[in-house]
Amino acid sequence: MPRGCASWPTSIRPRRARARHTSPAQAVRRAELRLLRVIRMRFHGGGGQRALLLFTRAGEHGLLWQAVCAAGALADRRNRPVYLRAMATVLGAYLANIALKYVVRRRRPVLEGLAPLTSTVTSLSYPSAHSTTSFAAARVLAGGDGPLPAAPTYALASAMAFSRLCVGVHYPTDIAAGAVFGTALADLLAPR
Repeated sequence: MPRGCASWPTSIRPRRARARHTSPAQAVRRAELRLLRVIRMRFHGGGGQRALLLFTRAGEHGLLWQAVCAAGALADRRNRPVYLRAMATVLGAYLANIALKYVVRRRRPVLEGLAPLTSTVTSLSYPSAHSTTSFAAARVLAGGDGPLPAAPTYALASAMAFSRLCVGVHYPTDIAAGAVFGTALADLLAPR
């Protein structure tokens, strides 16, 4: 192009490399999807997958924790009030979680080529209800005057939350938010 010309014609204008600006939220989401893919690939097929599905389905609506509380209330008369308080807390945490999901409206993760291993009640993922109910139950049952030992109770709550990553239906931040939300709800709904 001759000197002094104001601009290049559109057809031959050199393309400038566009700087890719990634927001912190986009960077976190991409990192979460990469981590989720790694976790999800570990639990693909075989007998372990069947056991994982049975376990994670037991956590639907906080049912595993309701069963633990019902058994505890029947077997341990002295701590029955704590078990009953935990049952009410799990129910309250589940309902609060569903309400929060409809406020946040975050869609569940989609991993190309890797379908989720289980169906879900809603298409909304934040926060994880399994994580919320599990940590609410653990806080009441193993915290302060709770009748259960903390280490195995929190290990079970963590395993339940982690199972949702393994079946591919939650982002890691859904799980973390559920743990914090469930713990806070337990402190609010079942103060010691």
